[in-house]
Amino acid sequence: MATETKPVPESKPTFRDRLSVLSEHDFRWFFAGYTISLFGSSMAPVAVAFAVLDSGGGGSELGWVMAARILPIVLVLLAGGVIADRLGSKRVMLAADLLRLGTQAVFAAVLMAGHPPVWAMVALVGVWGVGEGFFLPGLGALVPELVRRERGLADANTLLGLAGSVSKVAGPAAAGLLTAVQGPASVLIVDAVTYGVGALALARLSLPMRRAVAPGERRESVLADLGQGWAEFRSRTWLWTSTVQMSLFNLLVWAPFLILGPLTAQQRLGGARAWGLIMACYGAGAVLGGLAMLGRRPRRPLAVAMLFGIGWALPSAALAARLPLTVTAFAALLAGCFSSVVSTLFTTTTQQNVPPGVRARISSIETLGAFGLGPVGLALAGPVAARVGASAVLGFGAGWQVVTAVGCLAIPSVRNLRGGSRPR
Repeated sequence: MATETKPVPESKPTFRDRLSVLSEHDFRWFFAGYTISLFGSSMAPVAVAFAVLDSGGGGSELGWVMAARILPIVLVLLAGGVIADRLGSKRVMLAADLLRLGTQAVFAAVLMAGHPPVWAMVALVGVWGVGEGFFLPGLGALVPELVRRERGLADANTLLGLAGSVSKVAGPAAAGLLTAVQGPASVLIVDAVTYGVGALALARLSLPMRRAVAPGERRESVLADLGQGWAEFRSRTWLWTSTVQMSLFNLLVWAPFLILGPLTAQQRLGGARAWGLIMACYGAGAVLGGLAMLGRRPRRPLAVAMLFGIGWALPSAALAARLPLTVTAFAALLAGCFSSVVSTLFTTTTQQNVPPGVRARISSIETLGAFGLGPVGLALAGPVAARVGASAVLGFGAGWQVVTAVGCLAIPSVRNLRGGSRPR
């Protein structure tokens, strides 16, 4: 008589299992190079700020230089997505790293030669931003090509997110120390070297270089390629809905928090030290959230991401409610933790549910859509708060985040989308 066998329950993955994605040769090389490059990139803004101030500039000049980095990113993102899908992410990202290496090396040389005029720094930072704008769209398209095992994709994105979180904490601290001891030029030299390491890692990847045009193939125009990417983007309700929600989050929640948070800290929480503690807790939470996400693969990742996205309302709500510093810092810790969950799940879900040939274009549209309104929010937060009060602006943002996250969950394609295999 046949005996019935019971299914063996799946064992819980160990921490070592969750790091097994690093056993994949290409991803291991890219992760190492990208992490080192991120560390240098997080150092550079500190050096640039003090370079402007050391050259006699003030707040206005600093604003021009900082804007000169952001504007080119926004302007070239869409073109970067088209070119990365045409030529392959590896080729475009390698060129972007070499461009940024050269720019930072020239910037360092100019600083060592004396005090450059503001226009020269604006130009150099602008070229740096162009490199950033071409690098970013290829990133989301490259990672799935580096990870052969389906279950490793989420862990790969988690590790890359962890690298970003750690660099945002460690990079500025190291830059401040090095700038004080050796000057801003030394930081830019380090940044140039880290871009070189990133380029070397990309060059070592075993991915084949993609042909720009196959023999006998007729290449569509750039606008036609962009139109195809847009059609793929808007055909997925869960994708454009999530992007719109993130765009309004940056406009109405995060931008006011970044502007009015320091102001509130100055007025009643203890000044710069209090704000530093709040942001340090946010960074630490992002690291903890990334560690917690290793090996986690929820069945409905986008629904989970929306639920955890509600956590972004916590620090704004704490400031609006005039809660003590300890409570506000804890709220920031939770928000940082939840941010890693949201980032990993949304990135992985997108990679699993869009065709490989348009991933870079969709990545560029997502990035532009999600962050394009951020500068508007930064500009308007102060004037609006002057009229209605900082607590009203922060409280509205917190409420908006809760309402829109719940609203997105009411959309079936968002609520029911399941993690799946990557399209090939």
